[in-house]
Amino acid sequence: MLKTIGLAAALGVGTVLVTPVPSSAQTMNLREFVTVAERIPRNPTALLRSDFRRVKREFEGGLTAVKREEAAARSAGRAPSMCPPERLSIDPVATLRQLDAIADAGRPSMTVTDGMRQWLRSRYPCPA
Repeated sequence: MLKTIGLAAALGVGTVLVTPVPSSAQTMNLREFVTVAERIPRNPTALLRSDFRRVKREFEGGLTAVKREEAAARSAGRAPSMCPPERLSIDPVATLRQLDAIADAGRPSMTVTDGMRQWLRSRYPCPA
């Protein structure tokens, strides 16, 4: 069960400016990411926890990787697979639910980046 109180603080996101930034290699699969994110307490002390920092790093790394892939596709002249706005307003509760649904759909070994890619493609399709 997802708790909604303070999840934005727990994930450390609300409105995200999507710009390429260096990211570390991802170490969690999507199921582990969702499981760890759901266990983080929904209060200000979450910011002090190493699992919070790990989840935040994975989330930001996945988002950055997807954004880089799309930029590379555009620069190579390929049609983008998604068209997100430059500034994403992300509802952490809804995002975690959608990523949980993806992981539950028989793809527990999917990476966080794969989950983010699938979620962004469904949320921000390009106009035909």
